Amino acid sequence: MTLVVDASVAIGWFVELARSDRAETILQSGELLIAPDLIVAEIANTAWKFVNFEGLPVAAAEALVKEVADNYFELVPSAVLRDRALAIALALRHSAYDCFYLALAEQRDAPLVTADDWLLRVCANTPFAKLVRAL
Repeated sequence: MTLVVDASVAIGWFVELARSDRAETILQSGELLIAPDLIVAEIANTAWKFVNFEGLPVAAAEALVKEVADNYFELVPSAVLRDRALAIALALRHSAYDCFYLALAEQRDAPLVTADDWLLRVCANTPFAKLVRAL
């Protein structure tokens, strides 16, 4: 099975968070993990936040940014998803960044696994609810 895995899950592979054990289970599952290539930028930004606000060592942040892509079977170019991502963002009135993951999930008919409770709430009671799965 293919899973779209967003940055809220991927960061848990490197930083101890509330659901990191579940994130690790996804990583070790043997499923084909995919994401839009923008995940690298999202993880880099998250690493920056952890360095500046949580005391993550710079070396650890650099390592996780370098390694995150290695955990994915495929990183899909964002340009391929842009039109649908924007349409979804406008329909949901939600961040386009998250909607790239939804667009990929829709395109590949694969569930999007997320630890983003806000995204889950936004998708609830919409046609997109069937695309998302809570970590």
